[in-house]
Amino acid sequence: MSTGSRAASSRSRMRLVVVQALAFALFSTLFVRLYYLQVIGGEGYQAQAANQSVRDIVVQPQRGLIVDSQGRPLVANRTSWVVSVDRTLLGKLDADQRTELVRRVAVAVESTPEDVEARLVTCGDPGSVRGTCWNGSPYQPVPVASDVSKDVALRVLEQPEDYPGVLAEQQSVRSYPRPYGINLAHVLGYLSPVTEDEYDLAAERDDRSLNGASVVGRAGVEKQYDEWLRGLPGYRRVAVDSMGRVLGDDSMVESTPGDTLVTSIDAKVQSVVEKQLAARIAYQRTQVDPVTGRKYVADSGAAVVLDAKTGRVVAMASQPTYDPDVWTGGISEAQLAHLYSEKAGTPLLSRATQGQFAPGSTWKPFMTAGALTNGYSMDTTLPCSSGFQVGNRVFKNYESGAYGNIGFAKALEVSCNTFFYRIGFNFWQKFGSDPADVDAKDPLVEEAKEFGFGSRTGIDLPGEAPGRIADRQWKLDYYRSQKDYYCDLSAKPQTAETSDFVYKFAREFCLEGNLYRAGDAVNFSIGQGDTIVTPLQLARAYAALSNGGTLWAPTVAKALVSPDGDVLRRIAPRKVAQVDVPKKYLDYIDSALQNVASVGTMAWKLVGFPLDDVTIRAKTGSAEVYGKQTTGWVASYTKDYVVVMMISQAGTGSGSTGDGIRAIWEALYGVDGETVRPARAATPGTVPPERLPQFLDDGSIMPPLVRKTED
Repeated sequence: MSTGSRAASSRSRMRLVVVQALAFALFSTLFVRLYYLQVIGGEGYQAQAANQSVRDIVVQPQRGLIVDSQGRPLVANRTSWVVSVDRTLLGKLDADQRTELVRRVAVAVESTPEDVEARLVTCGDPGSVRGTCWNGSPYQPVPVASDVSKDVALRVLEQPEDYPGVLAEQQSVRSYPRPYGINLAHVLGYLSPVTEDEYDLAAERDDRSLNGASVVGRAGVEKQYDEWLRGLPGYRRVAVDSMGRVLGDDSMVESTPGDTLVTSIDAKVQSVVEKQLAARIAYQRTQVDPVTGRKYVADSGAAVVLDAKTGRVVAMASQPTYDPDVWTGGISEAQLAHLYSEKAGTPLLSRATQGQFAPGSTWKPFMTAGALTNGYSMDTTLPCSSGFQVGNRVFKNYESGAYGNIGFAKALEVSCNTFFYRIGFNFWQKFGSDPADVDAKDPLVEEAKEFGFGSRTGIDLPGEAPGRIADRQWKLDYYRSQKDYYCDLSAKPQTAETSDFVYKFAREFCLEGNLYRAGDAVNFSIGQGDTIVTPLQLARAYAALSNGGTLWAPTVAKALVSPDGDVLRRIAPRKVAQVDVPKKYLDYIDSALQNVASVGTMAWKLVGFPLDDVTIRAKTGSAEVYGKQTTGWVASYTKDYVVVMMISQAGTGSGSTGDGIRAIWEALYGVDGETVRPARAATPGTVPPERLPQFLDDGSIMPPLVRKTED
């Protein structure tokens, strides 16, 4: 063998040894790894494998009840047949089978295949439609129709061969028992599915009460007390195979129902308030405005009943309203558009807490307080003339009436505008005759703010409007925000689309829209101009006149009670402020407002009412708004309650709402003709003041909380 052949053979043997060594090392590594997996780490991997074969399905909790002050259910729960589709099984069908199944389901639930398909898409995936897509667990059957008839549900259950992967089961949804036929939609609120952002935020906070399929409160007490009402979901663990198909139940964690919310609403009183508000609006629409000769529009209205001593809301109504059931099971786009439609009157807007209107003459008691605490006296007399001239404009009294020289009490009794014009003008001359001085003192503005106007009351309902005090600062801010628009409009030639009034206003506003002139001051003194209030703000301020000057944050909730019946939390009335008005002046105003009810502008609506037993104080108001008909108000109170009602574009205060106000007082005290019958009172224990029963300090009729003690 040659030297070259021996060298080649040696190299071959070396390669073989290297290959054998590599093979041995590889098999050794595999053996060690296998030993580790099966022996050392076996138990851990077995647990992981078992866990991968189990999936959690959310069991939604029953939402807590909402009841009135007497325990009557305002919001409860009912069972609803829901049809759901298991997407895992749906994915095992071929295209034609899937299309046919979706079509068959759509026909059964009276929907369209497109809608069913849209509901099966997971939110966030391509093609998902917000509000329609599925936001829950991917392993959970997806609801495609709720509130289906029992016949449809039974058809799905009894014909599984025609509906593979389709389930029909009963679930809990919101219901509205409507004691005494009440609506109460704006106070109760509504629910809608949780959003992705809300779910992500809950996950960050480790809040286990929310899951992808949860519904949450969006308005009213449903939103304000959502965390208490929603409860805690349970979980049903199911075993699945490698393809994700459910094999059977593994374990169950029961859900925890939400807590019950006890409110201060009295369903009997609420029923009367709602019916009277609706009836007065309907009646005013048949009446003719004597100024224009047209029927009143009476487009909206509100009514509020407060406990004067605590600020608790006894009843609150708003028109137009809506059926709260419209949200159950999901709302359609057409229904949602209707709720926001201006043509329909924007039914979703609560006029009681979010509607903002000029208060008219209901403003005058607070202007009286401002005058008496800033130099005027209870003996002051001023002319109540038919008109009062400011510059080149004459500000007129209502129907140009005149009463000679009168005092504050008579001015409130007959609602004399020119009396209060003089007060507003005198303060303007004394403290702020420089119209550009934003910091000038204004006692009437200060008094209005003292009574809480221009800021939210703090009611435990979301979305409350703040109202507006149209003082010097507001006028300057408004001018700055609108100056460019009006200056641009006035700089161009007038067009056919721009009326003479608007064109003239634009020119004047551009030049001096920031100036607070005497006309602004006199308008403010009678609740006209740009100042606006909510009905709730006005009711809260009148409660302060009733109770000696305390401003309460109005409250709807009284207590939260666990599913077991334990009182978890008492929600006591919250004092916000004490108005800085001496008692003698409050008593003086109180006496004057008694005269309004007995011999003044409200007297014609209270003929025959037993005012000696139930002493009502009242103030009427007719607020004029440019381009619209008059807004009518009546604000009234006793030492127990405040009742306020207003109707937009409905005429004078007493003419539009007076009959409704009287009917509410009759219901509150059980008035029958000219007799008070306590047994007929809508609220138990409501009798004339001298015979009032004793309540708890927080105004609650519930018994004190008794804590359990250990044996």
